[in-house]
Amino acid sequence: MSILADVQTRILVQGITGREAATFTVESLAYGARIVAGVTPGKGGMTIHGIPVYDTVGQATAAHTIDATVISVPPAFALDATLEALNAGIQLIVCVTERVPRRDVVMMLAAAAGQGARIVGPNTLGIITPGQTRIGMAGGAADAVRRAYIPGQVGVVSRSGGMMTEIANLLTQAGIGQSTCVSIGGDPIIGTTILDLMPLYEADAETHAVVLFSEPGGTMEERLADYVMEHQPRLPVIAFVAGRFADRMQGVRFGHAGAMVEGTYGSPAAKITRMRAAGILVADKLGQIPSLIRSSI
Repeated sequence: MSILADVQTRILVQGITGREAATFTVESLAYGARIVAGVTPGKGGMTIHGIPVYDTVGQATAAHTIDATVISVPPAFALDATLEALNAGIQLIVCVTERVPRRDVVMMLAAAAGQGARIVGPNTLGIITPGQTRIGMAGGAADAVRRAYIPGQVGVVSRSGGMMTEIANLLTQAGIGQSTCVSIGGDPIIGTTILDLMPLYEADAETHAVVLFSEPGGTMEERLADYVMEHQPRLPVIAFVAGRFADRMQGVRFGHAGAMVEGTYGSPAAKITRMRAAGILVADKLGQIPSLIRSSI
């Protein structure tokens, strides 16, 4: 009942001695995540919440088997941290860092593609497989995560980490559990998208539907519509497109860095039209999502 991460996933935290990383590390441990090591250059030999800290990723991987890493470092160092993780052979990288320069993001993604690795983010809150693990800081404190997310059969993908938790909580209140929830990030250039995740959800026999929270900007939803029309996936896709008011506010800057619209290019109306034409169920209100799920599975 999961993709990308489960209870066995062993996690590294790069930048673990920073305030943000130290906070989400202790809460992730409380949730049950297997964080086995951390890295902060110059802080090797320390422990944070009982987790050993190393100076380099190479030292950490020499001492521990690591399946995934969370990068929580200043934006100027995100590229170096990513390359270090890739050079150490880590295949799943979750970059929570915001404001990473676009040129650096392009280089990060190119390097990952060259090694067959996956990057989630940047500017993501991470991944949650309810009842099993969390990679990153989605949902906040461990008790809040337990309240909002419950194990089940619906995957959730969202550009907004906060709205991912809102949707999971909406489903939970309706008695609908989640398989794996992925905050893909709100920047114009990101690694893993819904198009990359659909085949993984399709291959997970315990996932029965996928919910997508969308925002203005980009063409991910239009490309998802093309994917659905071409491949006819077994899983129903339920989507909600935020920011519909943007169609009346051309030229106004708002929202995530990825929320860029030119004319109808990337507009909520265009996304909705394309997705509905492909058979994707688009909710007019968030509260409709549970009923759309029930009617489709």
